[in-house]
Amino acid sequence: MSLAIPTVLDLSKPLQLSAALLPDLVLMAGAMILTVFAAWRPDSKSHQRAVGWASIVVTVLSLVAVVSFLLRGYRAGPGPIAVDNYRWMVDIVILLGTMLTVMLAIDDNDRQEITAPETHVLVLLASSGMMLLAAARDLMIVFLGIELMSISVYALAGINRRSVRSAEGALKYFLLGAFSTAFLLYGIALVYGATGATNFETIGMRALADGGSIAGGPLCLVGIALLLVGFGFKVATVPFHMWAPDVYDGAPSPVTAYMAATVKTAAFAAFLRAWLEAFPAAFNAWHPAVVGIAVATMVFGNAIGLWQKNIKRMLAYSSIGHAGYVLVALAAGTTQGASAMIFYLLIYTLATFGCLAVVSSLTPSGSGTVLLDELPGLWSVRPWTAFSMAILMLALLGFPIFGGAGFFAKWYVIQAALQSPVPQTLLVVVLVLTTVVSAGYYLYVVMVMFMKPRLEGLTLPARAGGLTRIVLVATVVLLLVLGFVPDYVVRLTWAGQPQLATSTADHLYVPAALPPR
Repeated sequence: MSLAIPTVLDLSKPLQLSAALLPDLVLMAGAMILTVFAAWRPDSKSHQRAVGWASIVVTVLSLVAVVSFLLRGYRAGPGPIAVDNYRWMVDIVILLGTMLTVMLAIDDNDRQEITAPETHVLVLLASSGMMLLAAARDLMIVFLGIELMSISVYALAGINRRSVRSAEGALKYFLLGAFSTAFLLYGIALVYGATGATNFETIGMRALADGGSIAGGPLCLVGIALLLVGFGFKVATVPFHMWAPDVYDGAPSPVTAYMAATVKTAAFAAFLRAWLEAFPAAFNAWHPAVVGIAVATMVFGNAIGLWQKNIKRMLAYSSIGHAGYVLVALAAGTTQGASAMIFYLLIYTLATFGCLAVVSSLTPSGSGTVLLDELPGLWSVRPWTAFSMAILMLALLGFPIFGGAGFFAKWYVIQAALQSPVPQTLLVVVLVLTTVVSAGYYLYVVMVMFMKPRLEGLTLPARAGGLTRIVLVATVVLLLVLGFVPDYVVRLTWAGQPQLATSTADHLYVPAALPPR
């Protein structure tokens, strides 16, 4: 006698709710157990590596649970926890980033003599907060997820206790992060005051009542504006980006990659779900603001990136520019834009971790970063490292040859923007022009490595550890493969999108307040 596997989870039952949170609970439980294990020998290199390997095992177990739920097609109706393919795909990107972070950190901690095993525990705790964000369909759960993520990342940014730059970056991040959290919480309070609810679907329905009068009221509009500020800080959009360059530069390279890619993925996932599920009636209010922020972010991030000589700061401004590209997908206001966003974040995550793996391998012990002046002639001494870095730069640029995955990521975002009910022509034009501008610093790195002679006196640190090399090879190979078969991943992300408050077709979301074309 065989038991039928249900295809729908009824979240009204506590057991079913626990099942829906199983991947998150696996990660949280693993982090709690490893916290105790890490405390036994707090300053030991071997213990640091042991906790790191155990963290990888916990991440894999959580990933297996997510993939299992994805393949079984679990869905759920209204409730505080989302159960849909959108959540599972975001979780996969988050857990991939978590695994790559821990792998890089095991080697980088040895190189930089960071013996604290709690590094890996903090990564697991931050990732559990990110997974909660991806699952949140309630503003209070969004707040809890952001706080769990942020507090852990604040500590990670300053984990290198011997580095003044790391401590300075962590302090700036903490102070500005607390400031942005106040905006977010006040915004939640105002939205609750206007609608009497914190659940996304309930907010969306009540805001649509009486011809959208509640959504157009000052209380709701100010709350939405404050939420936009809070989310803008987490994803480092202009003008809420001021913390990113210093924090990314001061943090250890694995943590920089984690903040630039994985934190951004989780925040954007919650950002999109909240905007499209809770505030469709206020589309005419928030859409111009998102468009303006996207334009400013793309222009500023790429323009300032041209002047950077420090690779980590260059990647920080590159990250700001990429946040603007992702906002283009969000501004489309469609489930096609949601699919494009997930694929873009996957490609960006792989490219970012690959770049920081190179930076980590080239960073001497006791040093925080690598300057462009140290890269001339890298091809002659580390040919495979130079070749990998070139592929990664082309992927971030979106160059069709060798960087095909990045090209298709931008292409899907452009398609979503142009096929929106109101075509986002301005955003597409700015995206294309700023991508051309970004070639100035991405291709400059390639030119320096391959076309400038190696200067006398330039020395290189010992070759990277085995895990760092695995991360570099894996990210490059995946980017090359996805450049040839991007459609499969996009179709998978398309299969299940946020359960929007209103929809007129299976794959198209039309905001209720959208003016006729």
